[in-house]
Amino acid sequence: MASSGGSLLTFVVRRLLITVLLLFLISLGVYSLILIIPGDPAVALAGGAKATPAEIAKITAQLHLNEGFFAQYWHWFKAALGGNLGNSLFNHETVASGIAARFPVTLSVAVGGMIVAILLGLPAGIASGLHQGKPRDRLVTVGSSVAVAIPDFWLAMILVIVFAVKLGWLPALGYTPFSQSPTEWFRDLLLPWLALGIGGSAVIARQVRGALIDTLDQDYMRTAVAKGLHPRVVVGKHALKNALSPAVTVVGIQFGYLLGGTLIIEQIFSLPGLGTYIIQAINDKDIPEIQGVVLVVATAFVLINLVVDIVYAYLNPKVRLT
Repeated sequence: MASSGGSLLTFVVRRLLITVLLLFLISLGVYSLILIIPGDPAVALAGGAKATPAEIAKITAQLHLNEGFFAQYWHWFKAALGGNLGNSLFNHETVASGIAARFPVTLSVAVGGMIVAILLGLPAGIASGLHQGKPRDRLVTVGSSVAVAIPDFWLAMILVIVFAVKLGWLPALGYTPFSQSPTEWFRDLLLPWLALGIGGSAVIARQVRGALIDTLDQDYMRTAVAKGLHPRVVVGKHALKNALSPAVTVVGIQFGYLLGGTLIIEQIFSLPGLGTYIIQAINDKDIPEIQGVVLVVATAFVLINLVVDIVYAYLNPKVRLT
């Protein structure tokens, strides 16, 4: 037991060190976005040819553009560690406050999409794996292939046309805060959840199906059946437990992708999340806002994968040795 706990602790420490290094490299890459601005960044960010000397001087001082690149990065990195992501160049607000006001919307879309993906993908994968080669298996296989191939934004537009325009069941645009009306909040987010979750459910279904088929083909599973154990006991107590462990990794990775995918979905459904925020920032060339959003989303993705790795290592001791 002590050895098992120690190996898990070693695995966690190793993953934490890798995560810290990865986050450092991400922060360096995020700050390097300022290098893509042609010409003098201070002039470009202040408005180009129309910029006044005072505006150029203000931008130069705010972003430390009169110093070397690594000195600029160090100023920004120290501030970011303390939660200070700088100030918007045009909105007269801090980037941190702008992100904090919009992140709950993005998170609610991603979490809802993940719930839809699990509710659809898990039972579909189990049904397909337990009936390999039969009609329901072929149905799930074909359906998951189609769902994976369809882009989220295209599916979102189809859902709007069908359920909002043609049938009028759900709103096509807008967002109602949960505190204002939970019912309207649910109605406003249902189509975005479906647009994100259907593709994710296909990935989960494929993973669960493959893992379940492999598990059922193991010798100890055939031995359990030969001993006369009821099929429900064999499947429920042994097969599903072993087959669903690898799905934990897929669910975590999918959640990270869904968090990034909301940035496009929010544009389609006019949701006031990070998606609309960063698109406006790109149009305005508001580098501090762009850097802040990219850093937050990338950090969230890395931390989600860290948690998934630790959970999977806890469930499967063999992973700790890799």
